[in-house]
Amino acid sequence: MTWTEPAIWYANLPAFYAAAAAFITDPAGDVLLVKPTYRDHWAFPGGYVETEEYPHQACAREVHEELGISIAVGDLLVLDWSPPTGPRPRALVHFTFDCGTIGGLDRMSLPGQELERMAFVPPERAETLLPANVAPRVPAAIRARAGRAPVYLPDGPAGGLVYPARS
Repeated sequence: MTWTEPAIWYANLPAFYAAAAAFITDPAGDVLLVKPTYRDHWAFPGGYVETEEYPHQACAREVHEELGISIAVGDLLVLDWSPPTGPRPRALVHFTFDCGTIGGLDRMSLPGQELERMAFVPPERAETLLPANVAPRVPAAIRARAGRAPVYLPDGPAGGLVYPARS
């Protein structure tokens, strides 16, 4: 085996994007979703991880930017991987964190340029408002929160595998 300079070694490794989102519910168990102005679908509050930022920090920053509130980012609930698709040239690793329960929307405010709506919706409704590749995060997050164990949801050739295995 030949020695490869670290700069060359790292330059040849695959690169990917990372994003982080908050799983927030109200006392009834409804899920907080936001409707971005620049998309046709709803989303969890969150966004992309910036350079030299940890995913949990990105989650807190995005929630503060999007909703105007500070939250405690809890356990990792769902880890999701998606291959490159459409205009996104790299794979995406997505972290969904437990950000607890909030009693209502009254403390939150929307930045008009980025988000047009926010709502707590029943989990089944949340799954219909989210894109098909994101919808499985709802039941996975609920299961992970209840079992206090993160769930891995791969997309692509290994799709359909869920770790830990369902009992």
